[in-house]
Amino acid sequence: MELEIRHLRMICAIAETGSLTRAAASLRLTQPGLSAQLRRIESMLGGPLFDRRPTGAVPTAFGETVLTRARAVLPTVDELLNASTLAARTDSSTSRIRIGSVNAPLLGGLITALRTHRPGTRIASRAQGSSVPLIDDLAHGRLDAAVVGDCPGYELPARPGVVLRPVVTEPVFVALPAGHRLAARPEVHLGELEDEDWVSPRPDDDRVREYWSTTFHATGHRMRTVHEAEGRLLLELVRSGHAVSLCQATFEEVPGIAVRPIAGDPLWYRHLIAWHQAGQLAALDTALVEHARAAHRVAAERSSAYQRWLRVAGDRCTAAATG
Repeated sequence: MELEIRHLRMICAIAETGSLTRAAASLRLTQPGLSAQLRRIESMLGGPLFDRRPTGAVPTAFGETVLTRARAVLPTVDELLNASTLAARTDSSTSRIRIGSVNAPLLGGLITALRTHRPGTRIASRAQGSSVPLIDDLAHGRLDAAVVGDCPGYELPARPGVVLRPVVTEPVFVALPAGHRLAARPEVHLGELEDEDWVSPRPDDDRVREYWSTTFHATGHRMRTVHEAEGRLLLELVRSGHAVSLCQATFEEVPGIAVRPIAGDPLWYRHLIAWHQAGQLAALDTALVEHARAAHRVAAERSSAYQRWLRVAGDRCTAAATG
């Protein structure tokens, strides 16, 4: 996690309102979410920014130092963002489409589909580890659409003008070293993984990792994350036998890694497509959702573990209907 402009806004909002609850309301966040984010910011900066008192949140001496610099920086940043957004809109905005995406298998298919709707339009994309910054960029006109995601009980906060449409909700699977003692099983129980070392992405604003840990705790287990990594490095740690990890159901097995469902499906992830209601893609609302679902179906077909899970789930539904 790196310090970002929105983190400075959070700090200033807490100081201005004198309360995490009021600050969360002004930022359209939940109070627990803002509190968790503040803890991460304080950990990153190296010290407490506020004293939490019954009467509210009061900046510490260190917090006052940070606030002084934040208040000096934010006006300049706002001027820059306003100028760049205006320039982007006046620079033939309909000749370019800007898409953001978290780590999900929908972006390629979505771009392909958009080229059929807008032939000759230049499409640019960028990846982001967390959904929250993408929603912010949509709200401020810096993106036209985004592939995002959330988890049960940790849904993305609503933002003015941003439309969020569900694509599909899928179970979360576990990625194991191919030689792991559980890799031969058709599914794995959480309790069998309790003593494993885990590799997970660093905590971020969408609170996915918090959801994982909370679910483990609620089922009487623990998730001992000893490695923080993403992408290729995460896969290498799993492949080398140093850790296990959670992964999306559409994750394709690669040499050295086995992907297995978790018994009882205790963890879920929801894919969503988002756009601005006044943006250039708003007229494609239904089509965007259908294209995203088609891209997910293609990804699901490439995942042997997901296909096996779908067959078993289908058999269970059939048995329940006929029983």
